[in-house]
Amino acid sequence: MIDTHSHLFEDEFKDDIDECIQRCKDNNVNKIILVGFSKETNLKAQEYAKKYDIFYPTAGVHPEECDLEYKDKFIELEEFIKNNKIYAIGECGLDYHWDKTYINEQKELLKLQCELAIKLDLPIIIHMRDATKDTYDILKEYKNLRGVMHCYSGSYEMAKEFIKLGFYISLGGPVTFKNAKEAKLIAKEIPLEKLLIETDCPFLAPEPFRGKRNESSYVKYVCEKIAEIKEIDKKTVDEITTKNAKDLFRI
Repeated sequence: MIDTHSHLFEDEFKDDIDECIQRCKDNNVNKIILVGFSKETNLKAQEYAKKYDIFYPTAGVHPEECDLEYKDKFIELEEFIKNNKIYAIGECGLDYHWDKTYINEQKELLKLQCELAIKLDLPIIIHMRDATKDTYDILKEYKNLRGVMHCYSGSYEMAKEFIKLGFYISLGGPVTFKNAKEAKLIAKEIPLEKLLIETDCPFLAPEPFRGKRNESSYVKYVCEKIAEIKEIDKKTVDEITTKNAKDLFRI
């Protein structure tokens, strides 16, 4: 299995990162996309990838990092990428949930990162929260853009539209929640060839760990739930989502 969205560099893991990685290996999680989202975390992802061969780092500027200085932050990102190996642009996107102060700046920052992904022939990792229409309207303007809708929380109907644009739909811990009707519908109806699995750790731990710290080894619970919903064996979900991740991130 591949956890396609992890933040194992966060402070929550500073005391047991080696044990976390060992639990991944013990549970057949052999590759982890380590996702940066700010100047600090982009650097952390690089440092961890140099130390542990299980990690494949990315770099981006998250919408919550956006402010009036977004152009300077993007320039910093470009310079950082020139000197470091990454496997995707992002996490980036639009988030209107907590703060709508910099909506226009968020849109412009997302456009810049889309253009960079195309220029560098890299996939893009999209964070979308309470901003489905604006996200879709931006992404549809770009040809040759490929990527993933990370920890997708939109509707089934819009999931199909994002797939048409060339994106994978990634499901995480919420698909295991009892009340996650839309996520379960997506898991059931979206073809396995268009799905990825992730944890978004340390956030959104799946059942039976809901409310606790999430970690990359728990991606197996996402895999198992999708297999249960689709009424197929876990091995098939593992094999196909792994192939999808390898194809997208070219690993």
